Amino acid sequence: MRGVVQRVKRAKVTVDDKTIGQIDHGIMLLLGVEEDDEEKDLEYMCDKVANLRIFEDEEGKMNKSVLDVCGSLLVVSQFTLLGDARKGRRPSFIQAARPEKAVPMYEKFIHNMIKSGLKTQTGEFGADMQVELVNDGPVTILLDSKKNF
Repeated sequence: MRGVVQRVKRAKVTVDDKTIGQIDHGIMLLLGVEEDDEEKDLEYMCDKVANLRIFEDEEGKMNKSVLDVCGSLLVVSQFTLLGDARKGRRPSFIQAARPEKAVPMYEKFIHNMIKSGLKTQTGEFGADMQVELVNDGPVTILLDSKKNF
């Protein structure tokens, strides 16, 4: 499972010129499900996103999580995060999970985030979405449940 975490002042996602998800202060997460992802990958990503200390404390150090600052979460499915562009000029998406697998994992991720107490908004799985955000910092962190970076 891969994620791009962006600390935002605000973010929104629209489909067919209609806003379907919108947050103020918090995290905008692009989330990609890989074909061989398992429950442990989902648990890893849920824990990391909810508890990643990327918000400033009283001393200006990144020492607080989105939960600590009562921020919100906007989750947008993004299979292109699994694109492999090492060969040629067109990325291969063979590692991205098919919708039969990706949709339940995406939905369970969202359920887990809501259950953790995060105010959570979403995009629409598989839709042509337009995403707008104001990155705060900018702070952008890459997460991968199988790699250490």
